This record gives sequence, structure tokens and C-alpha cells, in this order.
Amino acid sequence: MKKSTGVTLTTVAAMGLAMCGRQRPDPCTAATFNDLACQEAVRSGGYYWQGSWFPMIYHYPYPYYYDSYRQRVSGGGTVVSAPAGAYGRPGASAPGVERGGFGATGSGHGTAGE
Repeated sequence: MKKSTGVTLTTVAAMGLAMCGRQRPDPCTAATFNDLACQEAVRSGGYYWQGSWFPMIYHYPYPYYYDSYRQRVSGGGTVVSAPAGAYGRPGASAPGVERGGFGATGSGHGTAGE
């Protein structure tokens, strides 16, 4: 049986809307605040969410977002944290942490005259 184009387009549109509905919490929003990820997001002009980069314009310095979070908590509001590592940069162990490129070679400490 042949499917109509209208049914196919409706299915594709529904799948697209479902993909858009997935949560991508901003680490600087009081309800989904993440301290380290927010600091990095404000400093970098965006944040990673599950390995993808999302550019953002933060109009205020980090303390503004932290204060908004603290005000929410002190007023009895809830904060839903993202799972560990969700804001991590691809290949990094934690948000805002970059590893050096020398490995074991750079870790040795010699003394003068060796």
C-alpha cells in the first residue's frame, strides 16, 4: 500500500517537534542552576549540553546568576540539577576543566644540573 505525502510530512513534522521539546537547561537559570557550568558559560559565551555547544549571551556577570539561584532557594523554590557530566565539553572530564597536552613528559620535575 502506498503512503501519502501528507502522512509522511506529518510524521516528519511531529518527530521534529518532539526533538525540539527535549530539555536543554541553561546552567545559569535559577531553576536549573549549575555553579561550575554557569561560571564557564558566562566566561565563554555559551555552554555545552551533552556534547553540543550552545552559544548564549549573558548580559550580567556570574554573581547575578548565583544571587538569583540563592534567592530562589531561600524562598523555598526547587532547583532541578542536570545529571553529572551533562554540561561537559566533549572529551573533558568536567565542565571548565581543560587538560594539558604534555602528559607524562610534562609531569617530571628536574633539578638544575641534571
